[in-house]
Amino acid sequence: MAARRSLWVGYTLYLLGAFTFAINGSVSKAILLSGMDAARLSQLRVTGAFVILLAFIVISRPRRLVIHRSEWPFLIAYGILGVAMTQYLFFVALRYLPVGVALLIEFTAPVFVALWFRFALREPTRRTVWLALTVALVGLALVAEVWRGFSFEVIGLLAALGAALALSAHYLITDRQMRLPEPRDPVSLTMWGFGFASLFWVVVQPWWSFPWSDLSGTSLEDLGAPLGDQPLWGLSLWMIVMGTVVPFWLVVASMRHLRASQASVIGLTEPLLAILIAWLVLSESLGIVQLIGGALILTGVVLAERSRQQR
Repeated sequence: MAARRSLWVGYTLYLLGAFTFAINGSVSKAILLSGMDAARLSQLRVTGAFVILLAFIVISRPRRLVIHRSEWPFLIAYGILGVAMTQYLFFVALRYLPVGVALLIEFTAPVFVALWFRFALREPTRRTVWLALTVALVGLALVAEVWRGFSFEVIGLLAALGAALALSAHYLITDRQMRLPEPRDPVSLTMWGFGFASLFWVVVQPWWSFPWSDLSGTSLEDLGAPLGDQPLWGLSLWMIVMGTVVPFWLVVASMRHLRASQASVIGLTEPLLAILIAWLVLSESLGIVQLIGGALILTGVVLAERSRQQR
């Protein structure tokens, strides 16, 4: 009885995390459509999240601030590829694609991870990795409606695919960290990921050139309730706290009650929730064929996860 209760607590926490992540897709798009540059919005998000997580670590676990020599390359790669590029490319995709389509394409990352383990690392995987790749590719073709010459901007599709590859790097580096003799805990790992992503953006686009005046405006009135005609600073604050830090905490807390296989399946609700939320608040809708494609993509992801879990 206690085990079942713990399982439901885990499911509830993870679903709440997926729900808040899904809302963040529409909130971020509202900010982007109002004129904010994707790179600047990525910089604002990762830096804000880093500051909040840093404060928590300083207060509760200051020893986790220490970076060992062997960790530097992985943490730098994790911050730049796994965090900064994933955020940036996803935001670029949001400019041109519906929220659900951008997320569905990004969620193909586990397929690339399974292929990496199979061919680059030559680790044992089930033969279903080929089925996963085929199903996911067919799903992508349906979502993009390739027989019409692509129904969306190609730059958006390429950016979403790039976000999927960057998210694959995120997963692979995390997997490498978890296999160290003394693996870093998820909270400090994420904090340093945001930290090095913030440092990357400071080098690329220093804070003294940040367009703070862009945050003084409001979102487009045409977006309608509840995201239309809202102060951009408020939406940005929501994106950092409720769209990044809070869902991260919910997912981490849920992992105390769930196995990784259970969490990976529940995580697939995020693009489905994002599609529903974007339909309600942004009037974005997908056709029947595209929804079928989305279902095929998620099926391919499940198959890819199963092929990798044999390791």
